[in-house]
Amino acid sequence: MNKAVAPAQIHTEGVINPKAEVRNFSFYYGAKQALKDINLQVETDAVTALIGPSGCGKSTLLRCFNRMHDLYPDNRYEGEILLKPDNINIVSSRVDPIEMRMRIGMVFQKPNPFPKSIYENIAYGLRIRGENRKKVLDEKVEQALRNAALWEEVKNRLKESGTSLSGGQQQRLCIARALATDPEIILFDEPTSALDPIATASIEDLVSELKGKVTIIIVTHNMQQAARVSQNTVFMYLGEIIEAAPTEQLFTNPKQQKTQDYITGRFG
Repeated sequence: MNKAVAPAQIHTEGVINPKAEVRNFSFYYGAKQALKDINLQVETDAVTALIGPSGCGKSTLLRCFNRMHDLYPDNRYEGEILLKPDNINIVSSRVDPIEMRMRIGMVFQKPNPFPKSIYENIAYGLRIRGENRKKVLDEKVEQALRNAALWEEVKNRLKESGTSLSGGQQQRLCIARALATDPEIILFDEPTSALDPIATASIEDLVSELKGKVTIIIVTHNMQQAARVSQNTVFMYLGEIIEAAPTEQLFTNPKQQKTQDYITGRFG
């Protein structure tokens, strides 16, 4: 009988208020095990950064939170990812992955606006949920664009294609699209890696503004970015969590030698 492993806990001022809890979780691409017995608590309405070298499992873990791996055959989950406070096991076969993708939005590495108008990009998820009242859609579209700091730039262009925007604007449009369905968690997978420094700063500012309104998990290769935007940081290596702690603590006083070696550039 396997001995249960206590979740790696992230403390903020001594209090844990988890929005999600990963318990004894493993993930397989066919026969290949990519994540090994992950235990983690994700703080509500805060930014949690996942860092680590390429191939360590950061994006794999992120995509488990909204069942993106279901889109490919032979992928397999073991263990639980519990969405609080309902304790819904996100990866259960009895849970609808489409509903999970509404409740847990995702913003990808490269901006991927739909080939639709700016307005319809935002309204898309709402329409899937059955909302077709124009007044409600108008209000939700405006609010999402305001929350993504994009409204003033596009309010007179809502009928134009989302692909007509600049790269940074497209990424904020994708963030607005994710926000429109009032998600409980938003996942960011290297959201600035394809952007220039000005657009990167804009997205980082936006992530910081969203803190306190929605739970965010962000994958980044950029440790400086993790330090700037996150309250909590998780260091992963070879499919395992090595250390999870408040960001300042992890970068200034890591408890694990591997963490110290990574953040000081000895490997990665």
